[in-house]
Amino acid sequence: MSLFGPRGPHLPCVAKALRADGEVETIAITRTGHSQDGGWSVEGESPSFLAVARATAEGGRRFAVRLDVTCRADEPVDATIRVELVLGPTDDPGWLVPGVFYGENRVAECKVRYPRFTTDSPDAQLLESDEWGLRADRAATPAVFAWDRNGGAALVTTERSAVGQAGMGFTLDGDRPVLRLHFPYRETPVVYDGSPRPLPADCPSHRWEPGRTQSLYFDINLLGTERHSYTDVLRGVHARTPSEVTPWVSIEEAADLAAWGLYRWHYKPDPPVLLETAAFDRHALGERGDRQAMHVSWISGIPYAYALLRHGRRRGRADYVEAAEAVLDHIASSLTPGGTFWGQWTAENGWSVGWTPEPGRLHARTLGEATLFLLRAVVDCGHRGLWEKAVRSNLDVVCRGQREDGALGAAYESATGNVLDWTGTAALAWIPALVEAAAAWNEPSYLRAAQRAGQYYLAAVNSEFLYGAPEDVDLAPSSEDGYLAIMAYVALFESDGDARWLAAARRSADWTLTFRYTYDVDFPEHTLLAHYGFRTRGADQASPANQHLHSYGLICAPELTRLGKHLDDQYYLESARENLACFRQFIARHDGDFNAYRGMVSERFYQTACYQPKGMLLTLSHSWCIGVLLYACEEALAD
Repeated sequence: MSLFGPRGPHLPCVAKALRADGEVETIAITRTGHSQDGGWSVEGESPSFLAVARATAEGGRRFAVRLDVTCRADEPVDATIRVELVLGPTDDPGWLVPGVFYGENRVAECKVRYPRFTTDSPDAQLLESDEWGLRADRAATPAVFAWDRNGGAALVTTERSAVGQAGMGFTLDGDRPVLRLHFPYRETPVVYDGSPRPLPADCPSHRWEPGRTQSLYFDINLLGTERHSYTDVLRGVHARTPSEVTPWVSIEEAADLAAWGLYRWHYKPDPPVLLETAAFDRHALGERGDRQAMHVSWISGIPYAYALLRHGRRRGRADYVEAAEAVLDHIASSLTPGGTFWGQWTAENGWSVGWTPEPGRLHARTLGEATLFLLRAVVDCGHRGLWEKAVRSNLDVVCRGQREDGALGAAYESATGNVLDWTGTAALAWIPALVEAAAAWNEPSYLRAAQRAGQYYLAAVNSEFLYGAPEDVDLAPSSEDGYLAIMAYVALFESDGDARWLAAARRSADWTLTFRYTYDVDFPEHTLLAHYGFRTRGADQASPANQHLHSYGLICAPELTRLGKHLDDQYYLESARENLACFRQFIARHDGDFNAYRGMVSERFYQTACYQPKGMLLTLSHSWCIGVLLYACEEALAD
C-alpha cells in the first residue's frame, strides 16, 4: 500500500516485532485512514501485538508519527519493534546516517577498517554488509536517509524511547532502499567498537507485558531528488530541539585557562615544541604518559603556537609570546629537501613525515594547515623573514605541482616536493593559505592557483562526499574534511565575491553540520560525563571511523560565523556559537577538576559504545584541543 503517491515510499506494514527467540511477527495492516489536514492512520495486528500509527502533517512534507504498540499475548514477550519505510527502485540509494554513514561509507581503497555498505559479496568480519543496524547515539541526529530515482525519504527519531535507546538501520530489498527504526536499537550484523575486529551483534529487547501499551515517536520526511535536501530535515530538528549547553566559563576565562594549559603542560623549550599529549595523572605516569612528539599542524604545532602568540600579545604575557615564537622558529627553520614542512618531530627520531604509511610521504592537510597559520602569524606580527620564507617555500611547491585541471596534491614526497597522490579532498587545506598569501603579498599567481583548485573540488562538494583529511583514518569521510571545505570556499568568496564559491561554502557547511550533534546524549548515571552534566549539542562526531566527540570544528568557527553573516543565516551563526559553548565545558578550572590539572582539555568524549564505554572521558590532554579552543576564543574576543 502506498501512503504518499505512486512513486512510493510506502509502509509495507505497521511494524514488525523481532522477538528475542528469533521469530519475526509482521504486524499486518488491517485498517487505514486519512485526515483532512493531510495526516493519516494505520492499524495492524499480529499474534502478539496490536499497533496503531497516527501521523500528523507538520507542514511541507514532514509527518509526526505516534505509534502505539500493545501486547495482546497471554504471557510477556521479549521483542524489538521495527518500523520500515520502502522507497522505489534505484541503483544508488545514497545512504546517510548523520555523522556515521555516508553512501558506501568506506571506499574500497581505504586502508582503515570500519563499517562499509556493499552488495558485492560482503564479509561481516571485514565490517562489510548489505544491511546495517546502528544504535541512535552513534548518530549526530538519530535519522536515516535514502533516495530512489524519483525522490528521497528520511526517518527521524530521538535517542531515547519508551522502551530504551532507539536505533536506525537500512538495507536493500532487491533494488529498493528500506529505511528502518528499531525500538530498542539493534546493532547488526556486527558491532564496530573502533577496532578492525568486529564484535558480535548487539540486539537488546524490551519485555512487553500483556495488556500494556507503549508509545513510540518518529518523523517521516519526504524529500525531492536533490540529495542536499537532507539539510532541511536537519535544520528542522535543530530548530525544534532545545539547547541546554551551559558553558562552565566565559570566553575570556576559557582563553586564559587554555593559554595556561598549553604553556604549562605542552610546551617544552629544548627543543621548543608543543607536545601532542600530556597525561592527566602526573604522579603515576609523569612524562612517561606524555607523547614526546609534535606534528607541525593538525594535532599540534603551528596553529596552536599561533593562538598562544595572539593571546600572549593581547594579554601582555611575554613568556607566552617567547614560547610561541620559539616553536614557530623551530618548525620554520626545519624544511624538507623538497621545500615543505616536515610532518612531525619526535624526541626519538627528530623530524619525519608523521603518521603517513610510506617513508617520505607527507600529508597535504598537515602541511597546508601549518602554512595557513604561519602565514597568519607573519601578517599579525610583521614580515618575520624566517616565517615568510617557509610559507613561500611551501606554497611554491604546491603551485609547481598543481595539475592542469586544478587538482592539488594530497601527498608529497619529502625529498623532492613531487606529488605522490591525488586521491581525496585533503588538498582543500591549501586553498585558504593561497588566497591569504595572495592578498598579503600581492601575488596574483597564488590566487589563480586557489581559484583553479576551488573549481576542481566543486565536484566533490556537490557529490556530498569529502574524504582523506586526517592522517589517522586514511580515506574515510570525516568532519575535518568539512572544516577544510568551509575554510577554502569562504576564503575564495571573500577574495573575489564569486557566487559559486558562496554556494560551495554553504553546501560544505551543511555537509559538515551533519556531524554536529543536535541533541544532548543521555549518559548512564554514575559515569563521569553524566556526573558533570556534559551537554553534547554543538559537538562533532570525528568520523565514521573515529566515533567519539571532538572539538576540531572550532578551527573553522570564524569562517562559519562569517558565512552566516554573508548569508544572513542564523543556523550557521547559532551552530558556531553552540560549538564554542560546548567546549567551554570540560576545560579544567583548577587542579583536580575532573581528575585533570588546570588548563587541560581532553581529546575524546565517549558518547557511544566505541573505544571506551559510553560516558567516559579520555584522560589525556591534547595540545590541539586546547589550541583550537584558545584560537576560537581569541577570534571571538576580536570580533
